[in-house]
Amino acid sequence: MIFYPQERIGLFIDGSNLYAAARALGFDIDYKRLLQVFASKGRLIRSFYYTALFEDQEYSPIRPLVDWLDYNGYTIVTKPTKEFIDASGNRKIKGNMDIELAIDVMEMAEHLDHVVLFSGDGDFRRLVEAVQRKGLRVTIVSTANSQPPMIADELRRQADVFIELLELEPAVSRMVAGRTMSPDNRSMVEGRYAMIEPVMMGLPGNGDEEADEATFESSH
Repeated sequence: MIFYPQERIGLFIDGSNLYAAARALGFDIDYKRLLQVFASKGRLIRSFYYTALFEDQEYSPIRPLVDWLDYNGYTIVTKPTKEFIDASGNRKIKGNMDIELAIDVMEMAEHLDHVVLFSGDGDFRRLVEAVQRKGLRVTIVSTANSQPPMIADELRRQADVFIELLELEPAVSRMVAGRTMSPDNRSMVEGRYAMIEPVMMGLPGNGDEEADEATFESSH
């Protein structure tokens, strides 16, 4: 990773995209560790997390994660999902947060030197180009090791730096008793990083099924 000690850093996390990438690689994100990694690289100004919420459900499994992030250093941006029937009569869930993320990046640009975007969505290529013209460096965090790759080729080419999520796994994955969580031991709740246990168990980025629905209409 190429960072400078005095540069102002902003994190912009496409929640459903990061969840899908980490799940494809077989590990869960520890959001406290993730924040610590990038805070150690420079002056971390703000960390945004974007996700759609199923507000019509009596209980939303993603809500505990959103609340935890909100109390622990993240700025949360949400909106309700929308349900519709497509031309084939299939039920679809739409929860795209691209516009909200793009607006925040542009508004924060004057306060930052380095944008770190956690997404592989090719729709962000033009946003990255616009921010670079303002003199900012842009790092993309996603994966090319999933099948198919989560990172869009045009986005990777546009970025100043591409960080392979798999290479970040030792530093940002959830651990239990000093071990990285694997798909086979996700139900374990005794471990070193108590701040995500049990609150984060079964949540997006941590094995929850709900986030899949919210990505039906998202492009990667």
